[in-house]
Amino acid sequence: MTTPEYIPLDLAPFANAGLADLPQAERLRCGEINLHGIPFRIGAKQEGGAVLRLTGGDAPVTVPVATTARYLIFAHRQISSQLLENGPVGVPVAHYRVRYSDGAEALLTIRERFEIATVPSDWGQSPFLALNDQPDYLLPRWEGAWGGAGERLTDADLGGTDAWYLWPWPNPRPEEPIASLTISSAGPAFALGGITLGHLDEEPFNRDAGRLVRVTLPQADDAATPHGPGGLEVSVDRGLAYYPYPLPAADAQPIPGFGEPPNTASSPQYLEIAAAPSATVRVSLGGAEIGAARWRDIEAGGLVVASPRVHLELIDSGRNWVRTTVLDADSGERVPCRVHFRSAQGVPFAPHGHHAVLNGGMDTWHVDVGGDLRMGQSTYAYIDGSCEGWLPRGEVRVDVARGFEYEPLQTTVTIAPGQQELTLRLKRFRDMNAERWFSGDTHVHFLSTVGSQTEARGEDLNVVNLLMSQWGHLFTNTEEFTGEPHVSRDGKTIVYATQENRQHMLGHMTLLGLTEQIAPWGSGGPSEAELAGTLETTMAASTMAAWADEAHRQGGTVILPHLPTPNGEPAALIATGRVDAVEMIRFGAYMHNEYYRYLNNGYRLQLVGGTDKMSAEVPVGLYRTYVHIPDDEEFSYASWLRNLRRGRTTLSGGPLIDLRVAGHLPGDTLALSGNGGTVEVLAEVQSVVPVQRLELVQQGRVIAATDAVEQVGGHTRLRLRENVRVDSHSWIAARAGGPGYYDSQRYPDTWTRGIVAHTSPVYISVGGEWDLVDPGTLTYMETLVQGSLAFIRTRARRHRPGTVTHRHGEADHAAFLERPFLEALDAIHRRMHALGLEH
Repeated sequence: MTTPEYIPLDLAPFANAGLADLPQAERLRCGEINLHGIPFRIGAKQEGGAVLRLTGGDAPVTVPVATTARYLIFAHRQISSQLLENGPVGVPVAHYRVRYSDGAEALLTIRERFEIATVPSDWGQSPFLALNDQPDYLLPRWEGAWGGAGERLTDADLGGTDAWYLWPWPNPRPEEPIASLTISSAGPAFALGGITLGHLDEEPFNRDAGRLVRVTLPQADDAATPHGPGGLEVSVDRGLAYYPYPLPAADAQPIPGFGEPPNTASSPQYLEIAAAPSATVRVSLGGAEIGAARWRDIEAGGLVVASPRVHLELIDSGRNWVRTTVLDADSGERVPCRVHFRSAQGVPFAPHGHHAVLNGGMDTWHVDVGGDLRMGQSTYAYIDGSCEGWLPRGEVRVDVARGFEYEPLQTTVTIAPGQQELTLRLKRFRDMNAERWFSGDTHVHFLSTVGSQTEARGEDLNVVNLLMSQWGHLFTNTEEFTGEPHVSRDGKTIVYATQENRQHMLGHMTLLGLTEQIAPWGSGGPSEAELAGTLETTMAASTMAAWADEAHRQGGTVILPHLPTPNGEPAALIATGRVDAVEMIRFGAYMHNEYYRYLNNGYRLQLVGGTDKMSAEVPVGLYRTYVHIPDDEEFSYASWLRNLRRGRTTLSGGPLIDLRVAGHLPGDTLALSGNGGTVEVLAEVQSVVPVQRLELVQQGRVIAATDAVEQVGGHTRLRLRENVRVDSHSWIAARAGGPGYYDSQRYPDTWTRGIVAHTSPVYISVGGEWDLVDPGTLTYMETLVQGSLAFIRTRARRHRPGTVTHRHGEADHAAFLERPFLEALDAIHRRMHALGLEH
């Protein structure tokens, strides 16, 4: 007959106190209970049972045992203490005398703060040698109270004490039967709730570190279950199990340095488990158990078939604490960058202070902390060129990147036992700053100024525009605004906290380089402003009266972000000439054609790139603006904005693109005589991310293209030379992507942006000042302006006249809101009239 692993003794015959006599009685449970997966019998089996309570002067109590045991596990608690009255530590509370069948004895002295303590104990006053009766635990994974949202990021918490402290005593004579156990008080009052005998050759409360386990669901339907609520869950009775997370999909195609699509299925997954050998690991799917196995069998190695639906395998090869240094391959200096490490099986290992999995794998909107980035399946840590932390022994996949001018390093290294140093090298293939091109992100939210500096250096980005804004009742980055640039010591990285003003129907506007805040930041209700919020201003009204004019008076720059949406007011802003540049953060024919539409109607619109970074799933500068600053101007925030307004810009989503039209840069105007002429156009793109096509675009039409990709070291290159006949006013730009421009490969960021690049135009005038006009676009703009007016007049919420004084100070609020739209209509109608068009 097999002896049970753990046998609780019945102390009910010796009980002398009710549960209500003990502090924190409401948490006490009696009868058969499990604590840390070990059975105890607390008091009588019936409800309202009792426990053994002793204090100084009480007669000792002897409990018969009459069996062997490797461990005696006591569930006890101290009742009275002078510790918080500055009393001594280690005061004897009780004596447990073990008498063996051969007459020998062992005296166990139970000391305060060592084997026992009061319940509840003050924070930080738990005993040194005993455990809380509740194990450490994971927080609810998928949902919870809003008040706990911040704490939820910790994932786990310390198990507390509901009723007892558990002290395991290793019996030095496990083969000799124990005849009895005598319990006596050493003075202070205490209670003994239960004693359990352990018969296994294992520590009852395992102290091993967590080990990595792979969980595979061999049945296709199980494996395809989405990761998330109702997905894979793993538990262990005598130990701890972390959340399971998906391993990379077998068919995933990574982009070196920029991640890979996430595995959203329930198989394969990995987790860490720390448990006693006798523990049972249970796997559930959809809330129902589908397989179980003993931890000792899993630790033995090899594949454990827990059931036809679950396979378990230990994939822990051991680990070393390793210091990693990343150097510039040419200069030998440390280089800021971002790094990702994973084991041969796909388990991520983050540098210390960073996260292997961000926010439990869930959405990270406004949860962008720690200098980390998630690109699909891969989590990167931003470092200053060095880091340290655990790396697995054996093969380690390394993925290191620094923006678009360095070749990403994706390689496999081997970590040998005892190895504690690792050196990696990144190769710069192009130095855009040396060519007088300086990169920036026009649209970043939620980071701090210092965090922006860290991430910008890691992405080889020169400028970050960190935008204050309003989101319903939430105001963000208010504390970052100083009205001046924050420049790194070497002068290469600048962060400027400025703002984005937003209205959900009419549009958004980013105001760069402000020295004073411009209010209100949002208007007209959710999601940009508060519930039942009134339309205090419009972009156009504020452009002319406040936002843009104020920004320009401060020396700032006005940008239309994420052109063209929200597509209400951009037409009015463009018609009245209050826009310095337009920003593209999304990829598609609609966005491009809207941009081309306005260019073809004679509006000079410089193109900039920004990310609208609102989460840790977007790297700062993934879409960035390269601005050309002439040799005779020093790089500064002011010179960067000044040349941005001139149109000396290219948008890069990875590829580095160059354009010259008869030697002219983007933003320039090439003047031809009235007869026009043929101009030589040179375009080139170099890229460390996939790019297969380079195109020339004239007035929205592709006029030349090449897919002749050259491989140059670790990057690709395409070149295009074309002679273009120009007979009338026109513009030419270059763009790159591929295999076809609009079906370019996409990043696994939260926007799934295309890997593309696009220049601002070179404007070509023929026989006079540059001008283009398109009747259809004029009608389109007129309709948008009229629609915006209709929204203001019929749908926008407003205060009743005479009940408030508005920021603008005018008595007629409606007239203030409508004025710029009427001016826009007038500007559009003047152009229509010149063409002989009716309106």
